[in-house]
Amino acid sequence: MALRAWRVFRRSWQPGHAPALMVIPLGLIVAVCVVDVIAPPHIHLGPLLVAAPAITVAFAGARMTALMGVLAVAAQALIGVLREGLSTANIQAQTAALIVVSAVCVGVCVLRDRRERQLHRVRSVAEAAQSVLLQPLPGRAGPLRIAGLYIPAEEEASLGGDLYAAARTDHHSTRLLIGDVRGSGLASINNTALLLGAFRAAAHRQATLPRLAVHLDAAFRWDSSQWRSQTEQDTDEDFATAILLDIPDHQPVVHLINCGHPPPLLLRGTQVTALTPEASHLPIGLGGTFGITAYDVQTFPFEVGDLLLLYTDGVIEARNTDHLFYQLTERAPAWPDDDPDELLRALHDDLLAHVHGHLNDDAAAVAIRRLAL
Repeated sequence: MALRAWRVFRRSWQPGHAPALMVIPLGLIVAVCVVDVIAPPHIHLGPLLVAAPAITVAFAGARMTALMGVLAVAAQALIGVLREGLSTANIQAQTAALIVVSAVCVGVCVLRDRRERQLHRVRSVAEAAQSVLLQPLPGRAGPLRIAGLYIPAEEEASLGGDLYAAARTDHHSTRLLIGDVRGSGLASINNTALLLGAFRAAAHRQATLPRLAVHLDAAFRWDSSQWRSQTEQDTDEDFATAILLDIPDHQPVVHLINCGHPPPLLLRGTQVTALTPEASHLPIGLGGTFGITAYDVQTFPFEVGDLLLLYTDGVIEARNTDHLFYQLTERAPAWPDDDPDELLRALHDDLLAHVHGHLNDDAAAVAIRRLAL
């Protein structure tokens, strides 16, 4: 995939990943030595040797940078012996400057490597948190094949405000949630964990989809506001757009409640249909605030062979360098719709190609295909 290839390419330029590039500073040292020795006496190329350790910093660690610095100093001494002698002020000044520049380059490498180790530890913690919060979706649930995709806006981040989850019920159906929590940063992650926890705790117990929606709204609103003063609650509302789905095993339909979220797409061959409900409710966390205690369920056909694509607004609001939005509905028919994983891989590559690898917002998607029982 495009993003994976870019990461591999970028890592190839990081310390310890590009030994072949060592020929650049080595070649520079040899070239400077040869040209300086055979050049006329008034031409001095020795100062160019400082480029060897300076270049090495870009793709090697402290040890290799120090080695290039030592070789550059040795080359400077060799030039001095062959031309003017080591006792001349010119050679001594150039050698001293070379030693100082090499030491500075080694220091930069040490600090950079230390920060990279710290970043690796932070990334490991973030990946562990993601595995706990945004658990992988089941590959199979009853007659459904399911796949999930999450693309963070920043490469170093592993979790943001987009979320999805699935649960099986006792009455032979699969319930799914996809949502987008308002905001970013730690507050967004906290609310993501809250909504996912509430769904996982109640999705299999609530008898109906409307009761589940009421439960999620109340749990989200209560937990996010219980420690705030009234003034804070009035000025800093937390909410999440979301879609709740219930897909029965033995009926070719999908029941859904839309809480301010982009409508799912139903892919049937080359046809793409947006499942836009007649009533779109307020986002989770705002319903109870405005006295909403009832949610309307919309039912749409979902037959064997159909594929349902859920997504967050990070997908359809992604812009390229010409500020054009990503046209999901127009692009989806060209992707393979028989395998949810393949479709999401196509979406992943196409979306990142559209934005040239730089998303402005997190993006998530879930693909669901109904198979015969």
